Amino acid sequence: MIRLARKTFLACCSVILAAQQIPQAEKEEKPKRMPDGTLQSEAILKDEQKKMLVDSLKLITLSKEIDDDLRKNDHHVLSVGMLKKLEEVEKLARKMRGRHAR
Repeated sequence: MIRLARKTFLACCSVILAAQQIPQAEKEEKPKRMPDGTLQSEAILKDEQKKMLVDSLKLITLSKEIDDDLRKNDHHVLSVGMLKKLEEVEKLARKMRGRHAR
C-alpha cells in the first residue's frame, strides 16, 4: 500500500514538473533591435571590439616604454615609475581578459 502511494506521488510530481516546463519553452524572446534596425547584441560586440583595440594600443605603448626604460638602465632596481607602468599593464590585461570572458 505504501509503495503504491509513493509511486502515485512520484508520478504526480513528474506530471506537474513537466506541465510547468512547457509554458517556459513557448516564451522565446525575440532579439532586441536598436532604433536603426541592427541587433543590440551586435552593437554591443562592436563597441567591445573598439574598446579592446584602444586598450591593446595602450598596452603596446606601455610595454614599449617599459622596454626602453629597461634597456636604458643597467641597474637591478626598478624605478617607481616603471612599477606604476607595470601595474597599469596588469590592470589593462585583466580588463581585457574580463571583457573577453563575458
